[in-house]
Amino acid sequence: MKRFSTLILLGAASMALSACGSSGVFNRDRPDEMAVQRQAPLVVPPDFALEPPTQGAPRPAESSASQKALEAMFGKPAERSGLETSALDKAGDADPGIRSSVGDTDTHTVEKGTVTRDILAAPQGDGQTARAIIPG
Repeated sequence: MKRFSTLILLGAASMALSACGSSGVFNRDRPDEMAVQRQAPLVVPPDFALEPPTQGAPRPAESSASQKALEAMFGKPAERSGLETSALDKAGDADPGIRSSVGDTDTHTVEKGTVTRDILAAPQGDGQTARAIIPG
């Protein structure tokens, strides 16, 4: 009886494990979802008086996908207003060496107060030894 129950248990276990494998019926070739590309949707042109391109004419300039994405997110660059253009013309060109003379002692700065001075004079570190002092 012990042998018979062992055979039945082995048979049931093998049938249960056979469901884990794949058979020829369910094993089919599936498309690779990473190889799919999105195609641009078809749109009706806004001007119905368009003519087909002539033979040998150059193609209109097409922008790249990254350029299209940037235009979709941020739009095209805006034109400068007359006021902005005149202000830039009056400002003139910047001195190429301006960055090297910023720390000059003759450069006049604005006093920002004690809080800014304390922040700039704070010791470097990861903040492990930082303490908050509450006046009062």
